Amino acid sequence: MAEGVGRKVSAASARAHTRKSKQNTAFQLPSGMFKKLLMVSFMGILALAYRAIQPPPPRMCGSSGCLPVTAPRIRLSDGRHLAYKEHGVPKDEAKYKIVYVHGTGSSRHEAVLATKDVMEGIGVYIVSFDRPGYGDSDPNPKQTLKSSALDIEELADQLGLGSKFYVIGFSMGGQAIWRCLKYIPHRLAGASLIAPAINFWWPNLPRNLSKEAFDKQLPQDQWAYRISHYIPWLTYWWNTQKLFPSSSVVAKNPAVFTQKDLEIMARLPSSREHKMEVTQQGEFESLHRDLMVGFGTWDFDPVDLENPFPNSEGSIQLWQGNEDLLVPVSLQNYIAQQLPWIHYYEVLGAGHFLPFADGMADAMLKALLTGETTVPSMQ
Repeated sequence: MAEGVGRKVSAASARAHTRKSKQNTAFQLPSGMFKKLLMVSFMGILALAYRAIQPPPPRMCGSSGCLPVTAPRIRLSDGRHLAYKEHGVPKDEAKYKIVYVHGTGSSRHEAVLATKDVMEGIGVYIVSFDRPGYGDSDPNPKQTLKSSALDIEELADQLGLGSKFYVIGFSMGGQAIWRCLKYIPHRLAGASLIAPAINFWWPNLPRNLSKEAFDKQLPQDQWAYRISHYIPWLTYWWNTQKLFPSSSVVAKNPAVFTQKDLEIMARLPSSREHKMEVTQQGEFESLHRDLMVGFGTWDFDPVDLENPFPNSEGSIQLWQGNEDLLVPVSLQNYIAQQLPWIHYYEVLGAGHFLPFADGMADAMLKALLTGETTVPSMQ
């Protein structure tokens, strides 16, 4: 028989063999289990992302964590409540009855009011109200352009303002007046739009003019407007995340106001007294909802509106400050040119807060109700 041949093994080879054996015996996940872990991790990341973009539920007035209801309210046909505040002469003695619509970050307390002498001399009653989600008014998650106008109509009916009434709106509240002209023109005796917010995506705006005005906005506002228009479901996340600047209005950035605006804002007592009340139900159903509705896709274009007073039985006024940094005067001017039945007043030296400047509210009210058009200069 042949004998086995002896073989020498070096120490290095022995160590390598030992390491290889250990590597081969290391724990390995079955391929199916590894895929499941990847899927679970991916779903966890999606869940965190989904949670980040979901707004918290509103803090309903009268509930825990929200201030108690302090205003008179009406109950709308869909069950929501609208809070309101009355100004001027008693309603049953008034010659003119007006519904005032406030802007973004404001409330029923900050109505544009003429002096007491003018209000009483002309015989004016004004009711201001908290728009949905602001102050003491219930939010409206289903808010649309049309619902804004119908809220105003129902408020007027429940308060007994008659078959026709006047409307005045400032800034984003001015946008609501466009909606009234579209959906309830038969109920209007007259209207005044004061520096109404402009949607840069209204189709009839010349693209070059709109782009030029859009490019002059602060970069953070350009992004806020884009997101509200193209991907509105990200509006809450964008305005609450800390990586990039959010909307100037939401962030209360003074850079979007002129020096005159800041001086006017500083002396508005209602702004300080009711500051906490404005967004007490949360910013999503107030500030953010304004962005989504105001800069979303509209089902009509203001330039296509028809004159609600073909026989000159009423008047539509549009007021704009030529130094407004928030609302582009170039686009406002273009819209006024396309609607020759609108009485357009461009106030020299005025910024966005022109209606609160000395003498302006008196001038605006007289122009709408009596036809007197003495416009004070702010230069």
